[in-house]
Amino acid sequence: MPELTYIEALRQGLWEEMERDERVFLLGEDIGLYGGAFKLTAGFRDHFGERRVIDTPISENAVVGAAAGAAHMGLLPVVEMQFIDFISCAYDILTNYVATARYRAGLETSIVVRGPAGGYVRGGPFHSQVPEAAFFHTPGLKLVCPATARDAKGLIKAAIRDPDPVIYFEHKFLYRRVREDLPEGEDVITPIGRARVSREGSDLTIVSWSATVWKALEAADALAEEGASVEVIDLRTLLPMDDAAIVESVRKTGKLLVVHEDTRTGGVAGEITARVNEQAFEWLDGPILRVTAADTPIPYSAPLEDHVLPQTEDIVRAARKLLEY
Repeated sequence: MPELTYIEALRQGLWEEMERDERVFLLGEDIGLYGGAFKLTAGFRDHFGERRVIDTPISENAVVGAAAGAAHMGLLPVVEMQFIDFISCAYDILTNYVATARYRAGLETSIVVRGPAGGYVRGGPFHSQVPEAAFFHTPGLKLVCPATARDAKGLIKAAIRDPDPVIYFEHKFLYRRVREDLPEGEDVITPIGRARVSREGSDLTIVSWSATVWKALEAADALAEEGASVEVIDLRTLLPMDDAAIVESVRKTGKLLVVHEDTRTGGVAGEITARVNEQAFEWLDGPILRVTAADTPIPYSAPLEDHVLPQTEDIVRAARKLLEY
């Protein structure tokens, strides 16, 4: 089995879906001749041709609009945002048109909007955002956030085959840092809406997704040396959310810590807290705590970025406090 990085697994998933179904095509800024800002689509244009790998003008709103129209005609477009931060330029068409097209007009809009997200790479405020909460409130969209190489491949394939619009947050910090053995030619599909138990435990549950799953696992290792058994749940998908997996873990451990890279106010952790309070309050042995980014833009400065974003030691500190109850 070949060992693939996160970005190689994602690339392999895209390639396999384009080979499998000629309706799949790619569009985005600099993805063809240049091969993409991170070279994820290098070689795609030479193999599949310029009709299926389309370089677009710098207009995210127009690109998503073109993709929606193509999807209505039965094609399966995959849009690349050069950085996911710039998806804000397409917020209107994604929320007011794409997300509502099935409800309003019965129009299947099977598009995937994907792009590099997140910090920990010293990219500053315009290249480090995780704008998941901006779309989490929108019925009709699906949001996926893979943390592993296998899920990077499995979720892109599932997203392309899904009849609804999917926003795919791929974390650039993980691109070449996370590796996994993946069987060549295996049709890896990760079900959208199903969480994964990354580590089993009995004293405390940590729920996370994307890059902070790895921070949570590091924290769980540190806490194990202190005698604490920590369960780590990788949500993988925010919309739809696997409530059952969260509740099952909380019933076992009695304590919940939610960790995410997005800012604290209005973040997804607040929604998870509310759902657990509604569905599993009687099993809680302490308050639900959050470890998130601070409510500030991401700084360029390395020490400041480290201070703003959640770190392993922040998770350990919060877990220790919760374990005292």
